[in-house]
Amino acid sequence: MFIVRKIILISLVVILTACASTPENKDPMEGYNRAIYSFNEVVDDYVGKPVAKGYLFVMPEMGVKGVNNFFNNIRDFITVVNDILQMKFNHAANDAGRVITNTTVGLLGFIDVHSMNGGERRKEDFGQTLAHYGWENSAYFVLPVIGPSTVRDTGGLLVDSLFFDPISYINDVRFRNALRIVQFIDIRAELLNTTSILNQAALDPYAFQRDAYLQYRERLINDDEIDETYENYNFIDGKNSDDLIDYPDTANYDFYLNDDIDQVELNTPEQISALTN
Repeated sequence: MFIVRKIILISLVVILTACASTPENKDPMEGYNRAIYSFNEVVDDYVGKPVAKGYLFVMPEMGVKGVNNFFNNIRDFITVVNDILQMKFNHAANDAGRVITNTTVGLLGFIDVHSMNGGERRKEDFGQTLAHYGWENSAYFVLPVIGPSTVRDTGGLLVDSLFFDPISYINDVRFRNALRIVQFIDIRAELLNTTSILNQAALDPYAFQRDAYLQYRERLINDDEIDETYENYNFIDGKNSDDLIDYPDTANYDFYLNDDIDQVELNTPEQISALTN
């Protein structure tokens, strides 16, 4: 297993090095990305969404929250590793304390004791680590089933999943795969509210998702310090036109891919209209 991971890592470094140039166009693979986006929509309509809704229907609210906390605790561990790689040692100490507290007192993370006591949750991954060391911009890239990413973040996801994620070190293949399936359902259930918002708030849901994701990643990379915004950006083709609607800065859509999505209540046409006007 170690040899396989080593081979994957070496191959990944070669691929990432070859792709590390900054693209003039943030979406140079748009044709491919739109095709995968359409494929993902079909898979989500027939599998992802129904399974997520069924999961929320049969699971008690406390159980749903506990499972979500458990997987967030695993992600917090990945954050600690990347804190250290980025030499953010103050953050690493705080995030490590969070993992230790939630893993012990919080019963393997099912109870988020750290947040209950006012603790802060941060996100760091290997994609952000690559950006920290110079790969700040990367071409947008849609992954099958998983969804929006970039070339850089795809490499980061592979490194995090293969090397930093504790689940990948579970020897029982059947149990490990079961955890991955539950993790996917948990993520999809967490994002259920965004689907209707995405389809109603944008003339081109694909472009809306792309721009929201890229801005979201920029916020994470810069620790919420953003030099540029997408103000007055048109979600049809990226150009201003009197014949097309210009949506406001995507900062107004920070609920997208947000941990606190369950706090957002935007289900009526009036609420959607208030956002886009």
